[in-house]
Amino acid sequence: MRIASIAKSLIAGIAAGSAAAVTAAQDNVLTTGEGVTIALAVLGAWGIVFAVPNKPKTGI
Repeated sequence: MRIASIAKSLIAGIAAGSAAAVTAAQDNVLTTGEGVTIALAVLGAWGIVFAVPNKPKTGI
């Protein structure tokens, strides 16, 4: 495994989780359902982004 594939999935998870958290915190109350949504957004982003390979470099 390369660091780039791990790093891009971590950043995607942070971005998805923070977007879900900002949306959930609009009413200043975080419910259990909203917490589950945040967790699923992070886990989904990690899984999907990690599964998609980086574009291979072409000979330059």
